[in-house]
Amino acid sequence: MTDAELAARLARAAGELLLERRAALLAEGIAGKALGAEGDAAANALICEALRIARPDDGLMSEEEKDNPARLAKSRVWIVDPLDGTREYGEERGDWAVHVALAIDGATSIGAVALPEFGLVLRSDQPAAILPPPARLRMVVSRTRPAAEAMIVAAALDAEVIPMGSAGAKAMAVVRGEADIYLHSGGQYEWDNCAPVAVALGHGLHASRIDGSPLVYNQADTYMPDLLICRPGHAATVLGLLASK
Repeated sequence: MTDAELAARLARAAGELLLERRAALLAEGIAGKALGAEGDAAANALICEALRIARPDDGLMSEEEKDNPARLAKSRVWIVDPLDGTREYGEERGDWAVHVALAIDGATSIGAVALPEFGLVLRSDQPAAILPPPARLRMVVSRTRPAAEAMIVAAALDAEVIPMGSAGAKAMAVVRGEADIYLHSGGQYEWDNCAPVAVALGHGLHASRIDGSPLVYNQADTYMPDLLICRPGHAATVLGLLASK
Protein backbone atom coordinates (compact mmCIF):
# COMPACT_ATOMS: atom_id res chain seq x y z
CA MET A 1 0.00 0.00 0.00
CA THR A 2 1.38 3.42 -0.92
CA ASP A 3 1.66 6.23 1.61
CA ALA A 4 -1.18 8.09 -0.13
CA GLU A 5 -3.44 5.03 -0.06
CA LEU A 6 -2.66 4.50 3.62
CA ALA A 7 -3.42 8.12 4.52
CA ALA A 8 -6.72 8.06 2.65
CA ARG A 9 -7.78 4.70 4.06
CA LEU A 10 -7.10 5.79 7.64
CA ALA A 11 -8.80 9.17 7.22
CA ARG A 12 -11.91 7.48 5.84
CA ALA A 13 -11.96 4.76 8.50
CA ALA A 14 -11.55 7.29 11.30
CA GLY A 15 -14.33 9.43 9.86
CA GLU A 16 -16.70 6.47 9.69
CA LEU A 17 -15.79 5.52 13.25
CA LEU A 18 -16.45 9.06 14.45
CA LEU A 19 -19.92 9.05 12.91
CA GLU A 20 -20.72 5.69 14.49
CA ARG A 21 -19.36 6.70 17.90
CA ARG A 22 -21.27 9.97 17.92
CA ALA A 23 -24.56 8.26 17.17
CA ALA A 24 -23.95 5.73 19.94
CA LEU A 25 -22.83 8.34 22.46
CA LEU A 26 -25.75 10.64 21.74
CA ALA A 27 -28.08 7.69 22.29
CA GLU A 28 -26.44 7.29 25.71
CA GLY A 29 -27.04 10.95 26.51
CA ILE A 30 -23.40 12.00 26.11
CA ALA A 31 -23.01 15.37 24.37
CA GLY A 32 -20.91 18.53 24.22
CA LYS A 33 -17.24 18.44 25.21
CA ALA A 34 -17.48 14.87 26.49
CA LEU A 35 -18.72 13.77 23.08
CA GLY A 36 -15.76 15.45 21.36
CA ALA A 37 -13.28 13.94 23.80
CA GLU A 38 -14.63 10.43 23.27
CA GLY A 39 -14.53 10.84 19.50
CA ASP A 40 -11.00 12.25 19.55
CA ALA A 41 -9.71 9.34 21.60
CA ALA A 42 -11.35 6.67 19.45
CA ALA A 43 -10.19 8.15 16.13
CA ASN A 44 -6.68 8.74 17.47
CA ALA A 45 -6.34 5.13 18.60
CA LEU A 46 -7.47 3.83 15.22
CA ILE A 47 -5.09 6.01 13.18
CA CYS A 48 -2.01 5.86 15.39
CA GLU A 49 -2.15 2.12 16.02
CA ALA A 50 -2.48 1.48 12.30
CA LEU A 51 0.43 3.79 11.45
CA ARG A 52 2.68 2.15 14.03
CA ILE A 53 1.97 -1.20 12.44
CA ALA A 54 2.15 -0.12 8.81
CA ARG A 55 5.07 2.32 9.08
CA PRO A 56 7.01 1.35 12.24
CA ASP A 57 10.18 3.22 11.26
CA ASP A 58 8.48 6.56 10.67
CA GLY A 59 7.96 9.32 13.20
CA LEU A 60 4.48 10.18 14.43
CA MET A 61 2.91 13.34 15.80
CA SER A 62 -0.75 13.54 16.81
CA GLU A 63 -2.69 16.27 18.54
CA GLU A 64 -4.06 13.65 20.92
CA GLU A 65 -0.77 12.06 22.03
CA LYS A 66 2.15 13.25 24.11
CA ASP A 67 4.83 14.50 21.76
CA ASN A 68 7.80 12.19 21.25
CA PRO A 69 10.95 14.24 20.51
CA ALA A 70 12.41 11.22 18.70
CA ARG A 71 10.42 12.36 15.66
CA LEU A 72 12.82 15.27 15.19
CA ALA A 73 15.54 12.88 14.01
CA LYS A 74 13.22 11.25 11.47
CA SER A 75 13.04 12.17 7.79
CA ARG A 76 9.48 10.82 7.49
CA VAL A 77 6.92 11.90 10.08
CA TRP A 78 3.17 11.30 10.06
CA ILE A 79 1.21 14.29 11.36
CA VAL A 80 -2.34 13.55 12.47
CA ASP A 81 -5.37 15.41 13.70
CA PRO A 82 -7.90 12.64 14.39
CA LEU A 83 -10.76 15.13 14.84
CA ASP A 84 -10.31 18.66 13.58
CA GLY A 85 -13.28 20.64 14.82
CA THR A 86 -14.42 18.95 18.02
CA ARG A 87 -16.97 21.71 18.64
CA GLU A 88 -18.56 21.26 15.23
CA TYR A 89 -18.51 17.48 15.65
CA GLY A 90 -20.31 17.76 18.98
CA GLU A 91 -22.85 20.17 17.49
CA GLU A 92 -23.56 17.71 14.64
CA ARG A 93 -22.45 20.24 12.05
CA GLY A 94 -20.75 19.27 8.80
CA ASP A 95 -17.65 21.45 9.03
CA TRP A 96 -15.23 19.11 10.83
CA ALA A 97 -12.57 16.84 9.40
CA VAL A 98 -9.98 14.10 9.89
CA HIS A 99 -6.37 14.86 8.89
CA VAL A 100 -3.67 12.31 8.04
CA ALA A 101 -0.43 13.62 6.51
CA LEU A 102 3.14 12.58 5.89
CA ALA A 103 5.89 15.20 6.09
CA ILE A 104 9.24 14.36 4.53
CA ASP A 105 12.26 16.46 5.48
CA GLY A 106 9.99 19.19 6.79
CA ALA A 107 7.73 19.46 3.74
CA THR A 108 4.20 18.15 3.68
CA SER A 109 4.30 15.48 0.98
CA ILE A 110 1.20 13.28 1.30
CA GLY A 111 -2.14 14.19 2.78
CA ALA A 112 -5.73 13.05 3.10
CA VAL A 113 -8.57 15.04 4.61
CA ALA A 114 -11.87 13.31 5.32
CA LEU A 115 -15.11 15.27 5.50
CA PRO A 116 -17.18 12.47 7.04
CA GLU A 117 -20.52 14.27 7.06
CA PHE A 118 -20.30 14.43 3.26
CA GLY A 119 -18.75 11.00 2.71
CA LEU A 120 -15.68 12.59 1.14
CA VAL A 121 -11.93 12.02 1.36
CA LEU A 122 -9.79 14.54 -0.50
CA ARG A 123 -6.30 13.35 -1.37
CA SER A 124 -3.06 15.03 -2.37
CA ASP A 125 -2.45 12.36 -5.02
CA GLN A 126 -5.87 12.63 -6.68
CA PRO A 127 -6.26 16.25 -7.76
CA ALA A 128 -9.48 17.48 -9.29
CA ALA A 129 -9.83 20.45 -11.61
CA ILE A 130 -10.26 23.77 -9.82
CA LEU A 131 -13.30 25.64 -11.13
CA PRO A 132 -12.85 29.20 -12.43
CA PRO A 133 -13.33 31.91 -9.76
CA PRO A 134 -16.67 33.67 -9.50
CA ALA A 135 -17.13 37.36 -10.23
CA ARG A 136 -16.99 38.11 -6.49
CA LEU A 137 -14.33 36.29 -4.48
CA ARG A 138 -15.23 34.27 -1.39
CA MET A 139 -13.11 34.03 1.75
CA VAL A 140 -13.60 31.44 4.48
CA VAL A 141 -12.89 32.58 8.03
CA SER A 142 -13.28 31.15 11.51
CA ARG A 143 -16.89 31.04 12.65
CA THR A 144 -15.84 31.93 16.20
CA ARG A 145 -12.70 34.11 15.87
CA PRO A 146 -12.20 35.54 12.35
CA ALA A 147 -8.68 36.93 11.98
CA ALA A 148 -8.35 40.72 11.73
CA GLU A 149 -6.00 40.35 8.75
CA ALA A 150 -8.54 38.19 6.94
CA MET A 151 -11.26 40.77 7.42
CA ILE A 152 -8.95 43.54 6.15
CA VAL A 153 -8.13 41.57 3.01
CA ALA A 154 -11.78 40.63 2.49
CA ALA A 155 -12.77 44.29 2.65
CA ALA A 156 -10.01 45.31 0.25
CA LEU A 157 -11.08 42.66 -2.26
CA ASP A 158 -14.81 43.13 -1.62
CA ALA A 159 -14.86 39.39 -0.99
CA GLU A 160 -17.82 37.55 0.46
CA VAL A 161 -16.96 36.31 3.96
CA ILE A 162 -18.05 32.75 4.77
CA PRO A 163 -17.77 31.69 8.44
CA MET A 164 -16.85 28.02 8.83
CA GLY A 165 -15.65 25.61 11.48
CA SER A 166 -12.50 23.50 11.35
CA ALA A 167 -9.29 24.38 9.53
CA GLY A 168 -9.62 21.29 7.38
CA ALA A 169 -13.17 22.19 6.35
CA LYS A 170 -12.09 25.72 5.41
CA ALA A 171 -9.10 24.55 3.40
CA MET A 172 -11.18 21.92 1.61
CA ALA A 173 -13.78 24.57 0.74
CA VAL A 174 -11.07 26.20 -1.38
CA VAL A 175 -10.01 22.85 -2.84
CA ARG A 176 -13.61 22.02 -3.71
CA GLY A 177 -14.22 25.41 -5.33
CA GLU A 178 -16.68 26.57 -2.68
CA ALA A 179 -14.33 29.40 -1.65
CA ASP A 180 -11.31 31.14 -3.11
CA ILE A 181 -9.19 32.24 -0.14
CA TYR A 182 -8.49 30.86 3.33
CA LEU A 183 -6.40 33.23 5.41
CA HIS A 184 -5.76 32.57 9.09
CA SER A 185 -3.48 34.50 11.42
CA GLY A 186 -4.81 33.47 14.82
CA GLY A 187 -2.37 30.62 15.29
CA GLN A 188 -2.59 26.90 14.64
CA TYR A 189 -0.46 23.81 15.19
CA GLU A 190 1.17 21.55 12.66
CA TRP A 191 -1.61 18.97 12.82
CA ASP A 192 -4.19 21.65 12.04
CA ASN A 193 -2.92 22.26 8.53
CA CYS A 194 -0.33 19.68 7.44
CA ALA A 195 -2.82 17.41 5.67
CA PRO A 196 -4.97 20.26 4.30
CA VAL A 197 -1.87 21.97 2.89
CA ALA A 198 -0.74 18.73 1.24
CA VAL A 199 -4.14 18.34 -0.40
CA ALA A 200 -4.24 22.01 -1.46
CA LEU A 201 -0.77 21.82 -3.00
CA GLY A 202 -1.66 18.56 -4.71
CA HIS A 203 -4.59 20.35 -6.36
CA GLY A 204 -2.36 23.14 -7.62
CA LEU A 205 -3.34 25.77 -5.06
CA HIS A 206 -1.03 28.23 -3.32
CA ALA A 207 -0.17 27.52 0.33
CA SER A 208 2.27 29.50 2.48
CA ARG A 209 2.73 31.62 5.57
CA ILE A 210 1.09 35.03 5.26
CA ASP A 211 4.48 36.61 4.54
CA GLY A 212 4.86 34.26 1.59
CA SER A 213 7.44 32.00 3.25
CA PRO A 214 7.04 28.21 3.10
CA LEU A 215 5.28 26.15 5.72
CA VAL A 216 7.79 23.89 7.49
CA TYR A 217 6.75 20.82 9.49
CA ASN A 218 8.20 18.47 12.10
CA GLN A 219 9.60 21.33 14.14
CA ALA A 220 10.45 21.24 17.86
CA ASP A 221 7.89 24.01 18.37
CA THR A 222 4.75 22.80 16.63
CA TYR A 223 3.00 26.19 16.75
CA MET A 224 2.25 27.71 13.32
CA PRO A 225 1.26 31.38 13.54
CA ASP A 226 -0.51 31.82 10.22
CA LEU A 227 -1.55 30.30 6.92
CA LEU A 228 -2.72 31.29 3.44
CA ILE A 229 -4.39 28.89 1.00
CA CYS A 230 -5.80 30.34 -2.18
CA ARG A 231 -5.96 30.08 -5.94
CA PRO A 232 -2.50 30.71 -7.43
CA GLY A 233 -3.75 33.71 -9.37
CA HIS A 234 -4.78 35.48 -6.17
CA ALA A 235 -1.68 34.81 -4.08
CA ALA A 236 0.35 37.85 -5.14
CA THR A 237 -2.58 40.19 -4.55
CA VAL A 238 -3.38 38.80 -1.11
CA LEU A 239 0.28 38.73 -0.02
CA GLY A 240 0.70 42.29 -1.27
CA LEU A 241 -2.30 43.47 0.74
CA LEU A 242 -0.92 41.74 3.84
CA ALA A 243 2.52 43.29 3.36
CA SER A 244 1.06 46.80 3.06
CA LYS A 245 -1.44 46.69 5.90
